[in-house]
Amino acid sequence: MHTDTDTDITILGGGLAGLTLAIQLRRQDPSLRVTVIERNAHPVREAAFKVGESTVEIGAHYFAHVLGLRDHLDRAHVRKFGFRFFFSEGQTDVDRCTELGVSKLLPTPSWQIDRGRFENFLGQRARSLGVDFRDGATVRGIALDEGDAAHDVTFDHGGATATLSSRWVVDASGRAGLLKRKLGLAQDNDHDANAAWWRVEGRIDPNDWSDDPQWLARCTPPDRWRSTNHMCGPGYWFWLIPLASGTHSLGIVCDAKAHPLETMNTHDKAMAWLREHQPRVAASLEQPGHALCDFRFLRHFSHGCRQVFGHRWALTGESGLFLDPFYSPGSDFIAMSNTFICNLVARDRARQNWTSHAEIYQQLYFSFYENTMTLFQDQYALFGDAQVMPVKIIWDYTFYWALLAPMFFSGRIADIAMFGRLRAQFERGSALNAAMQALLRDWGERNAGRPLPLDSRVLDQYHIDWFHELNRALADQLDDDAFAARITGNVARMDWLAAEILERARTEHPGIDGHGLDVPAAGDMSPPPSLSAPWYASAA
Repeated sequence: MHTDTDTDITILGGGLAGLTLAIQLRRQDPSLRVTVIERNAHPVREAAFKVGESTVEIGAHYFAHVLGLRDHLDRAHVRKFGFRFFFSEGQTDVDRCTELGVSKLLPTPSWQIDRGRFENFLGQRARSLGVDFRDGATVRGIALDEGDAAHDVTFDHGGATATLSSRWVVDASGRAGLLKRKLGLAQDNDHDANAAWWRVEGRIDPNDWSDDPQWLARCTPPDRWRSTNHMCGPGYWFWLIPLASGTHSLGIVCDAKAHPLETMNTHDKAMAWLREHQPRVAASLEQPGHALCDFRFLRHFSHGCRQVFGHRWALTGESGLFLDPFYSPGSDFIAMSNTFICNLVARDRARQNWTSHAEIYQQLYFSFYENTMTLFQDQYALFGDAQVMPVKIIWDYTFYWALLAPMFFSGRIADIAMFGRLRAQFERGSALNAAMQALLRDWGERNAGRPLPLDSRVLDQYHIDWFHELNRALADQLDDDAFAARITGNVARMDWLAAEILERARTEHPGIDGHGLDVPAAGDMSPPPSLSAPWYASAA
């Protein structure tokens, strides 16, 4: 890497993506000169700073272990009690609705993160590692060199204008997309969904919604409030996420056609919407002690990008891609893109060929995006179906824990040779998932208009043995041969699960199309312990 520059890497944006990248780069190579230019002055506000507070396994592992922040997460944030789903459209008696979640913590941890508190900590940690973190600075211009000379970034800071030259420039500016806009890389997608969100003081505890001792005792410990609680209905879901600063994050996410943004784009409208669709939550929010901290909304939040890795430049975080918050994948994609960028910078610094790696990493990153998008796109109509949606959630988790999560946990997310070795397994897993999403959508459409009565079911993911094991096994350290065998076994499990779901769908709807699920009947395979009948049974 050339040394005739002011810094080696300039990162535009010192939010979650930019600061974690800076920390990762310096941990990888302490001699690397890293400069971060951030518009907001630090410290930023806690509690009501940014959404994106829920982490899942890849992002949580990235923060805790790749960046070495486990102690801070345990001390300053909320250990998450998994995802939890209530199929409670229009209901006040939530304890009589189908509930999906875990009764105990699964082995692999994740956290609910107060973004303001976390980004303040990241800024301090970055500076302690030698990162030149310039907060309260505004980027005014970016000049990229197409040859081997430095890139230049001009910015205002402390009442003066300065220009910084660097070998690499990374856009981590979020939706501002400084480099993305300059290069015309924005790309729409067909996932038309909107969101409105706000934070309130105090805790919203689902256990306050019932005095039924059996219902209250379903979880050990009885801390439903620590979950990312999803209140689900046709065409939407509503989140409740606790923050360690003593506030609760709330948000409506919905299909734009089913629930227009104009019905929820003020706090008063959002509360009226909530009284209609989730009246028990609305009643909780109207109790004393839940003063409003902020309110925001965003139209058509999902977007793609034509290119994320270029000629000594890159995009990470929301400046590149953003899918959907339903399974909280935002920090996962930051973890993966930052790791790719670190690998490219290291190769360039060692004067190794990095351009071919950039092309392959971009192909992989886009394939992760496209496969994950299938979980959300055209699927919101299913969200209120207490029969099909639990099946979908089990499938979606299995797909995630079987392929992508093990690649990241094992440190192989940038291992091109391993991806080549496992190409057939990844292609099979992707094909199974695409067919399964079509089958689930078809199943839900056939269920439409058929009311499912309240039944007080709890669908406990913790006690599905093979599901629990998929989560636990993420921590296993395996050599290459054992790892390849593990992924092959995981895909075989997906084959079995697809067969069982197809059989169950055909039991409910004999004429339903298999959508290309060319799998043997589940009874003809050697399955892991079968899902218990309530996972697939009607709520009747």
